[in-house]
Amino acid sequence: MEKVSGKTMSEWVEKLPLLDKIIKSEPVFWINTYARKMEEVPRFAVTKDDIYEAEQLWKRFAPFLKKAFSGTKDGAIESPIRRLNEMKKDLGDYYQESFEGEYYLKCDHELPISGSIKARGGVFEVLSYAEKLALENNMVSKEDNYEVFLESSFKQFFSQYTIGVGSTGNLALSIGTISAKLGFTVEVHMSADAKQWKKDLLRQKGAKVYEYKGDFSEAITQGRSITMDDPFGYFVDDEDSKALFLGYSVAALELKRQLDEEGIMVDEDHPLFVYLPCGVGGSPGGITFGLKEVFGDHVQCLFVEPTHSPSVLLGVMTGEREKVSVQDFGLDNCTEADGLAVGRPSRFATEISQYLVSGFYTMEDDEMYRLLALLADSENIYVEPSAAAGLSGPLKLKESGYIEEKGWQDKMSHAVHIAWATGGSLVPEQDREKFYQKGKSLLTPVTES
Repeated sequence: MEKVSGKTMSEWVEKLPLLDKIIKSEPVFWINTYARKMEEVPRFAVTKDDIYEAEQLWKRFAPFLKKAFSGTKDGAIESPIRRLNEMKKDLGDYYQESFEGEYYLKCDHELPISGSIKARGGVFEVLSYAEKLALENNMVSKEDNYEVFLESSFKQFFSQYTIGVGSTGNLALSIGTISAKLGFTVEVHMSADAKQWKKDLLRQKGAKVYEYKGDFSEAITQGRSITMDDPFGYFVDDEDSKALFLGYSVAALELKRQLDEEGIMVDEDHPLFVYLPCGVGGSPGGITFGLKEVFGDHVQCLFVEPTHSPSVLLGVMTGEREKVSVQDFGLDNCTEADGLAVGRPSRFATEISQYLVSGFYTMEDDEMYRLLALLADSENIYVEPSAAAGLSGPLKLKESGYIEEKGWQDKMSHAVHIAWATGGSLVPEQDREKFYQKGKSLLTPVTES
């Protein structure tokens, strides 16, 4: 029998019994045994100061973004939070189970530029690279008005350089859109599960799109190789990028401001629970890092992955991180949740997330569609299937026993739950309707087991 990191499958299952269900593509909830209190976590390659430095870069580019993209509010790449009163009621009615606390949606499906959470990391990394080149070539200083990045001389300068990225879709849209606006040549390497409309939109924006028959791992490996062979090439590496990670982390400062504006406290008696869809782990990892630095041990973050693509769960649970893939454990990495169709976790992000994420749960594709339809019916909010994955988080948490394990039963009435919606506003109307109709067809009554 072929071994995975020195162990046979039976040895892995003996060590980690929950693996038996994971290998069978059954939904699971796993409380992270590697999680640590903030005072106990090791030093990371990024710090809290790095988050504030990243925020300053966003502010420097605000004049450019405001003028370049009409959808930005004062040049900010931010999204609102929305209270989900009707969704909470409908969720309880459908699943015949309620949960305590306030219930919100973080609407990253509405983010300007690319309509997904990837606008945070992808746009940030390209802006960071553009600033670096401009500073090195004495074209700008950090005290200047960055509207100058719209000038033809900058576009002509950046046209010498190629930006490459491997993606299942949403990261490519972010990279392609901002890179083209700045004048870079863009090459996007797309996995087989990438949606056709995303590839078409990228081509419309002037990106060169490479299509692969394999999954994300093949697309990113090929893309990295091709881009790095170009002396003027820069690869946005979703498996190993500090810049992407930091771009996502600034969302924590934004959320803190929004919760303060809502009068929502986060402290020992008012815990915050955040449910984050997870693919390679960069965006949920960066956001979790930011949230833990801002709120400390009073925030609990949970990642949700498809049952066929639980790459970060496997990487953390086994302790092997990026050294193992879902295919190593016999899973096919096939899911309708294209943004989450990742077989191997990010090295950079998972090294950090393993100590910070409170737990994981996995979900079947059909369940994402049901949640998508429930959200549309109850709140008139439309998201991608993958972005709906966090919506049942409060119920999964309640069922898991984690609250009892921590002794938090008396705190849950004061808790705040936030499902992070990661994409969906750019989905074409006909695709949106297909998603919705599929979800509605699956909304048959849930019977008690």
